[in-house]
Amino acid sequence: MADEIKKETPPKSETGLEPNVAALLAYLFGWVGGLVFFLIEKENKFVRFAAMQSIILNVALFVTYFIIGILGAVTFGIGAILSPLVGLGFVVIWIMLMVKAYQNEEWELPVIGKIARDVINK
Repeated sequence: MADEIKKETPPKSETGLEPNVAALLAYLFGWVGGLVFFLIEKENKFVRFAAMQSIILNVALFVTYFIIGILGAVTFGIGAILSPLVGLGFVVIWIMLMVKAYQNEEWELPVIGKIARDVINK
């Protein structure tokens, strides 16, 4: 049994939930869940990171769909092609973030993750 490698679980969350569950819920409920957990959680950086990354990811998705909508109105077709592709990509990333959070792993997205990390480290 001494050879077992244990994952280090982050300290308990101020929400009363296990940190992995709190991080999963921050992703599950989009920017609203992210905002709630970011405002409630003051100490646990794992939960705060997940919450901030959820907020930024959902804002980026909104902005992307807004731009696709404008492109679709101007080009008559680009939006119809891009919109489902972006949606599918978002769902895949969203599910992966929730799975990783539940496994107590931080999955830092390329640009969004760095921004989230900078915000929580201030």
